[in-house]
Amino acid sequence: MDRNRFSAIAHRNHAFSNPINEAKIMKMIDMVLLKSEDKVIDIGAGKCELLIRLVEKYNISGTAIELYGGAIEEAKKNAGGRIPEGSIEFIIDDANVAIEKFEHDEFDLGICIGSTHALGGLDTTLKKMRRLVNKSGYILIGEGYWKQRPSHDYLQALGGAKEADLKYHDENVRVAEELGLVPLWSYVANEDDWDEYEWLYSSSIENYCHENPNDPDCIVMLERIRAWRRTYLQWGRDTLGFGLYLFRN
Repeated sequence: MDRNRFSAIAHRNHAFSNPINEAKIMKMIDMVLLKSEDKVIDIGAGKCELLIRLVEKYNISGTAIELYGGAIEEAKKNAGGRIPEGSIEFIIDDANVAIEKFEHDEFDLGICIGSTHALGGLDTTLKKMRRLVNKSGYILIGEGYWKQRPSHDYLQALGGAKEADLKYHDENVRVAEELGLVPLWSYVANEDDWDEYEWLYSSSIENYCHENPNDPDCIVMLERIRAWRRTYLQWGRDTLGFGLYLFRN
């Protein structure tokens, strides 16, 4: 089973592929106060809904970096008829390789939501964003955090994850402060946000397999999503958080 295909099916009904609700994300868009034709880069852009909405609101020029080509194909379909052609440059590549072609201070807003692993984690992502984004520009990060210390069983259920893989909410902000970034705002996913995200995530797989029973991946997909759902309900709902963080460079 292709993990990217699984994720694409699981997120097929999500506007944004993270547990922050749409109203909070739109408020964050209002805060960045971009000017027409400012430049925005989104690393791990997925279906590019956030970039598309930024173009719609501010008429910015966007760069989307995404490793999974299927997500970019969907993004191009989503962008059609909504924004001028050419408003977003779509790059299918490893993020570390892709960003090397850009100059220092080239962008007015740098975004990485739920994809800091693509650049080596939160610390290195913030350092690389500082290079890409001009002084007084914005950096918008979406990152998981522990609400409480994760149990050994939960870490094992996550595939052998380590407690050190994530920080706590205040530590996510502190890392940025220590790099000289100015925290401007943060939203976190509450229980309703998480339930909305996780139940839509699992029901999308359940419904897909119900609609496509002859797909050879269905058995594996159902086993995986049902194990994930049990993990979320038993441990994740109380232990794993997700925050959206807006900084000024």
